[in-house]
Amino acid sequence: QVQLVESGGGLVQAGGSLRLSCAASGPRLRSYDVGWFRQAPGKEREFVAAIDWSGVDTYLADSVQGRFTISRDTAKNPVYLQMTVLQPEDTAVYYCASSGRGTMTLQRYEYAYWGQGTQVTVSS
Repeated sequence: QVQLVESGGGLVQAGGSLRLSCAASGPRLRSYDVGWFRQAPGKEREFVAAIDWSGVDTYLADSVQGRFTISRDTAKNPVYLQMTVLQPEDTAVYYCASSGRGTMTLQRYEYAYWGQGTQVTVSS
């Protein structure tokens, strides 16, 4: 069982930056892929970014390309989502998740383990 914990959310003005962290409570994340998703009020949960176990393969949704970066440290725990040039439409609860495998996936249904989420609010 992988237990994930997000941190780093908060309130920021448009154009600002935040860095979210995803850490594992229990088995370490070093062997697992990690994905970031977000869910705004009244909307479906959407894919944001993913990274494989090695940190070599990454993928970002078109909506955040050029503004967000996903990375993991040399010990591969935690995983970071660096968010820059934030806009009000980025306001959402951000979740990290893992499929429990090494290769990354973009498919929400393949993610078996989820954190509780962290709120990101961007004011205009």
